[in-house]
Amino acid sequence: MAGETKNFENTSLWAQIDARLAESDKQSDGTGAFSARGFRWVVDAILPISMTIVVGIGVMLPESLTREARIALFCFALATILWSTTKLNAAFVALAVTIILVVSGGRPQKALFDSLATDVIWLMIGAFVLGEAVKKTNLAARLTNLVVSKAGKVSQVFWLLTAALAILSFIIPSTSGRAAVAMPVFDSLSNRIGDAKVTRALSLLIPTIVLVSTICTLIGAGSHLIANDLLRQVSGQEISFLNWAIYGVPFGFAASAASCFVILRMFLGKNERVIKLEKAETKTAGKFSSAEWKTIVIAAVMVALWMTESIHHFEIALVTTVGALVLMMPGFGVMTWKDGLKAVSWNLVIFVGAALVLGKALIDTGAAQWIIENIFSLSGIDKSDPQYLILLTVAFISLTSHIYMTSHAARAAALVPAMLYFATSFELSPAAMVFISTVGMDYCLTFPVSSKAMLLFQELDSETFQPSDLLRLSAVLLIVHLVLMVAFYYGYWQFVGLKF
Repeated sequence: MAGETKNFENTSLWAQIDARLAESDKQSDGTGAFSARGFRWVVDAILPISMTIVVGIGVMLPESLTREARIALFCFALATILWSTTKLNAAFVALAVTIILVVSGGRPQKALFDSLATDVIWLMIGAFVLGEAVKKTNLAARLTNLVVSKAGKVSQVFWLLTAALAILSFIIPSTSGRAAVAMPVFDSLSNRIGDAKVTRALSLLIPTIVLVSTICTLIGAGSHLIANDLLRQVSGQEISFLNWAIYGVPFGFAASAASCFVILRMFLGKNERVIKLEKAETKTAGKFSSAEWKTIVIAAVMVALWMTESIHHFEIALVTTVGALVLMMPGFGVMTWKDGLKAVSWNLVIFVGAALVLGKALIDTGAAQWIIENIFSLSGIDKSDPQYLILLTVAFISLTSHIYMTSHAARAAALVPAMLYFATSFELSPAAMVFISTVGMDYCLTFPVSSKAMLLFQELDSETFQPSDLLRLSAVLLIVHLVLMVAFYYGYWQFVGLKF
């Protein structure tokens, strides 16, 4: 028994609980046939249930909150608790909590159905179809392989791959989609180079650049669409595709370059950085196929129309939907209707629709106002404080939000309403507040569970990075991002119209 106790002490808390329950089962029936993990859910449920009870009691205390605000606040808190402390699907949680909100009278039934018919939903559907066309026709792989083939040594591979991944943010709207496209390139490079340190650094580089370059474009992540739609609903303002690119592209490329530099210096020595690469024919070499040319032309027209919306007044959701329809057109398109529908992340579509209801409920009922007034009264910040203090506070909150809320889109749904109220109540620019907080929310590098892109590369069969590697990297890059956000605000953003 002494040896068993010692083994328990060297394992995690959950492993100890499971092992002791399993031992108890064996002693009780002599077979151990009843799995101890069958009772694991009871232990897992203690924290979320306890937090929900505390929140339920807490929302009943403030006398200033209306009944609708209490319901909205409770539902918002419930969703946040379930997103943060359970493994339940984020879309399932969002839809279930939204239905609770509607049934309990916190929002009218119409709000749920209207949210699933917004232009954001159609924009997402069209963007996913475009992304699938780029992958299906091999254009994405051709792009990454093209730049990699130009490299002569490892450091050049890292820099060229960084540029290629940043460009992909304009045509593949999913971070996990961009990571998946880069996986064959990663496999090929790791096999060609054959160095464990380079493989580890490369497995960190690809998802990191996928994430930090997301801010380059409005369609880079579903959270951007949530944030922009809430901005439009609350303030009547909206950040156009072109303006978002003006604000985001310089920062996205600067953050990507800084991340590449840090990874090269932290995880590779000089000897690894100068390893020579043997030239090899890529599978995508050769002339462009008819499907590739069609996708290039359609994507180029779509991007041109997105950037000139102020001239022709066709919204980007309509342009994207039409483009997707052409890509799936029988006899002309590059994929079938069924393939196009399969490419859409319906999980994310449902999540966004439900999250918009929760976010709007916080604002309309006054719950967001109550949250902000209490948070910023505790922090001591008010409208008389200098801009740099407000900027630092917003940057810190948004940059660290991934630590306590793993879902990217969930962070936008939870934080943007509060940030919008803060901006309007303190007479700050809502557009600046939304964009700058979105920059921070796009940073999610501390834990593998903070992003599907990170999980994709951590769970590969080959030896990649360890969670401790990611913690080390994030300890540096979080500070780098904070410095970049302050530098860009004072050195660029306020001069192109993004000012508090």
